[in-house]
Amino acid sequence: MSEHPPDGRVFAMPTHRTTRAPARPTGRAVTLGLTLAVLAGAGWLAGMIYTLITWQL
Repeated sequence: MSEHPPDGRVFAMPTHRTTRAPARPTGRAVTLGLTLAVLAGAGWLAGMIYTLITWQL
Protein backbone atom coordinates (compact mmCIF):
# COMPACT_ATOMS: atom_id res chain seq x y z
CA MET A 1 0.00 0.00 0.00
CA SER A 2 1.13 3.58 -0.71
CA GLU A 3 2.14 6.07 1.98
CA HIS A 4 0.20 8.89 0.24
CA PRO A 5 -3.27 9.99 1.38
CA PRO A 6 -6.09 8.34 -0.56
CA ASP A 7 -7.10 11.55 -2.37
CA GLY A 8 -3.81 11.79 -4.30
CA ARG A 9 -2.02 14.48 -2.34
CA VAL A 10 1.65 14.00 -1.65
CA PHE A 11 1.35 15.04 2.01
CA ALA A 12 -1.50 15.51 4.43
CA MET A 13 -2.83 19.07 4.59
CA PRO A 14 -3.75 20.65 7.93
CA THR A 15 -7.46 21.11 8.48
CA HIS A 16 -7.13 24.52 10.11
CA ARG A 17 -5.34 27.76 9.39
CA THR A 18 -2.26 28.50 11.38
CA THR A 19 -2.58 31.44 13.74
CA ARG A 20 -0.05 34.21 13.31
CA ALA A 21 0.65 37.12 15.58
CA PRO A 22 -0.59 40.31 13.90
CA ALA A 23 2.29 42.24 12.42
CA ARG A 24 2.33 45.83 13.69
CA PRO A 25 5.33 47.57 12.08
CA THR A 26 2.97 49.59 9.90
CA GLY A 27 1.29 51.12 12.95
CA ARG A 28 4.38 53.20 13.68
CA ALA A 29 4.55 54.44 10.08
CA VAL A 30 0.86 55.34 10.08
CA THR A 31 1.23 57.25 13.35
CA LEU A 32 4.23 59.14 11.97
CA GLY A 33 2.38 59.94 8.74
CA LEU A 34 -0.68 61.23 10.59
CA THR A 35 1.50 63.31 12.90
CA LEU A 36 3.27 64.90 9.94
CA ALA A 37 -0.08 65.54 8.24
CA VAL A 38 -1.43 67.28 11.35
CA LEU A 39 1.70 69.43 11.59
CA ALA A 40 1.46 70.35 7.91
CA GLY A 41 -2.22 71.21 8.31
CA ALA A 42 -1.51 73.36 11.36
CA GLY A 43 1.26 75.15 9.46
CA TRP A 44 -1.02 75.75 6.50
CA LEU A 45 -3.78 77.08 8.76
CA ALA A 46 -1.34 79.39 10.55
CA GLY A 47 -0.11 80.65 7.18
CA MET A 48 -3.67 81.37 6.04
CA ILE A 49 -4.48 83.23 9.25
CA TYR A 50 -1.27 85.25 8.94
CA THR A 51 -2.12 86.07 5.32
CA LEU A 52 -5.64 87.24 6.23
CA ILE A 53 -4.38 89.36 9.13
CA THR A 54 -1.66 91.08 7.08
CA TRP A 55 -3.72 91.46 3.90
CA GLN A 56 -3.50 94.96 2.49
CA LEU A 57 -6.90 96.25 1.41
